Amino acid sequence: MEIDIFSDTVCPWCYIGKRRLERALEARPQMGLTVRWRAFQLNPDMPAEGMERGHYLETKFGGASNAKAIYDQVRAAGEMEEIPFAFDSIARTPNTVNSHRLIRYARTHDRQDEIVEALFKAYFLRGENIGDLEVLTAAAAEAGLDQEAARTFLASDAEAEIIREEDAQARKAGINGVPCFIFNGKYALAGAHPPDVLHQLFDLALQEEEKEAGAEAEV
Repeated sequence: MEIDIFSDTVCPWCYIGKRRLERALEARPQMGLTVRWRAFQLNPDMPAEGMERGHYLETKFGGASNAKAIYDQVRAAGEMEEIPFAFDSIARTPNTVNSHRLIRYARTHDRQDEIVEALFKAYFLRGENIGDLEVLTAAAAEAGLDQEAARTFLASDAEAEIIREEDAQARKAGINGVPCFIFNGKYALAGAHPPDVLHQLFDLALQEEEKEAGAEAEV
């Protein structure tokens, strides 16, 4: 089975979705599973240097008071997944292209899940600016990547255009919110759903695999 997860590193529901997928796989492990994290930007027009958090909340939600009701819901869902969101610690909302570049880089070293986890922790639990090179390289080290090699990669513009194109293609395909899970390139599930819902998609994907295997055997 293959699962492609379109996600953004500043999306709290994506962190919750990751935890719920982990619980789904703990209950029903899938042999030969491949999980790929794909780029999506909630704020594709974000300046390269990011934006002061208060200004972002004003622009996005009409102010901190309006954002509070939304984040209270997220915080409650996070508590159920043992994610202690520290939204008040976030001082700056970053542009996420470089964090997505790091995730793509980590794929070639088989450390994608680890770097996604490290980035979520840095941003949501410690309020760190994951648009900053030092924060990103520290996350790389935390994920088991060579810190200096990651720094060299990030200091270039390698794969930046690929990240922007992946984001654009996701939108063209109809993805307008994340997380979005694509099973075997065919079945999409948008949102941070609980394990029982994910299990239904497991079944659908496995049934399709069995059908295709049966058809090949008959040829």
